[in-house]
This record gives sequence, C-alpha cells and structure tokens, in this order.
Amino acid sequence: MSNIKMNYINFRRKTHIIIYGTNTKAGRLFDLILLGLILISVLLVMMETVKGFDSKYHESLVLIEWIITALFTIEYLLRIFSIQKPWSYIFSFYGVIDLLAILPMYLSFFFIGTSIFSVVRALRLLRLFKILNNPQFTSQSLQLRKAIKASQGKIVVFIYFVLISTIIIGSIMYLVEGEQSGFTSIPASIYWTIVTLTTVGYGDISPITPLGQFIASFVMILGYGIIAVPTGIVTAEIAKSVHHNDKSTDTLICKGCGATTNPEKANFCSNCGASLKMNKN
Repeated sequence: MSNIKMNYINFRRKTHIIIYGTNTKAGRLFDLILLGLILISVLLVMMETVKGFDSKYHESLVLIEWIITALFTIEYLLRIFSIQKPWSYIFSFYGVIDLLAILPMYLSFFFIGTSIFSVVRALRLLRLFKILNNPQFTSQSLQLRKAIKASQGKIVVFIYFVLISTIIIGSIMYLVEGEQSGFTSIPASIYWTIVTLTTVGYGDISPITPLGQFIASFVMILGYGIIAVPTGIVTAEIAKSVHHNDKSTDTLICKGCGATTNPEKANFCSNCGASLKMNKN
C-alpha cells in the first residue's frame, strides 16, 4: 500500500513539474507543444468558416478538432490533479480560459454552431509570457505596467475631455448640417464625430455645407492630436521610469524574477528568494 501511495505522490509531483514548471526543460517543452496545438486549433476553427475548404475537408477538420479537445481535456484534468489547491487554479484567469477552451466542442452536441467559439483558445497563447519568463523580459513588463498605472489619471481626464468634445461637436454638426445631409439626430452626429476623430472615415455620413466641411476639417486635424496624446503620456512615464532606474544605484535586479526592489547589500531576493551574488559580479 505504501508503494502505491509513494508512486501516486511521485507521479503527481512529476506531473506538476512538467505542467507548471516553466523553468524546467520538460516544462518548457510541454508548453511549446501546448502552444503549437493551440495555434493549430485556432487555425482549424478559422478554416471551418471558409466554405470551400470546409465542404471538402469537414470530416477531417472535426476529427482533428475532437482529438485536440480530448488532449486539452486531459491537460485540464491533470492541472487540477497535480496542484495542491485545485480551486485556486479552477477559478484563476488561466483556469477559466482553459475551461472555455474545451467547452465549445462538448456543447456542440446540444447547440449547433457553438464549436466556432473554440477560437477563444487563442487567449491561451497568453501562456507565452510565462515561457518567456526571464529577468529582462519581466523587468520591462513591470516597467510598462508601472508607466500605464502612473498615466491612468491623465488618460482618464483626457478621455473625459474627448467625450465632452464629441458631444459638443456632434451637436453643432446636427444644427449645421441637418437631416438632409444624413445627420438625422445628435447620436448619429456624435457617431460621425467619433469616426472622424479616430481617422477611420467610413464615409456613410459626410457634411455638404461649407461650414460643415470647415468643421470637419478641424475635427480631422484634431483627430491626429487625440491619437498622439495618450501615446505621449505613457512614453513620458516610461522615459521617467528609465531615467529613475539609471540613477538608482542602491538596488539590484533579481535574475530569477526580475524584481527591482532589492537593496544593494542584499544577498537574496526579497520576492523569490533567489541568490543575488551573480548580480553583484
């Protein structure tokens, strides 16, 4: 009985290392194979919407899709089996995505057309960030996240200003152009303003009066500035962060997790516990 229990524990431990261990050779290989299967699956779902291709290879596509779904189901169950706290995985972001990746094919037994939702598997490609979990990549990711967080107040104020501007411009265009030009209501005029500001320009509504065309020209020019401002805000915060890091000489970057909050005299990372001796050399 003890041998069976030991074999069970060893199998569970090895399974956990392979499935969750992105730092091991077996774990990286598993994740790369998994990403390959996800790409194939997403490609198959897309090709099913091509009528000529689907009519010719429909049965083969369905068979391959069921094989991939079965493999994903086994992987999902093994993830639950090999982790100490299964609920922490099941209700996590990746756990929900993994479940959504296998449900559509099973639901296709009861509801026609639900298999197309298998394209949600593309979200599983976010696991690539875990595979590329090296200090430089992690450090840059944290830097970008901090820059966006530091910029969010300015961006919210800017979006609020843009929202007010679209309402005002839309209302003016409704009064200037009127229903005969396609500006049938203020919401329709606001729609035109948003389309013009974002430089999309569908052309389904367009001003015909000289004053309306003048306002439209102003909105088009304003649109380029609106696109540039949020980018400039985030870029400024990134530059400020880089400048701050360059001036900071009292901290060490952990090569294990990318943490940048370790004091210069520290021997171990305060985040992951990895040795910082190599960083000092």
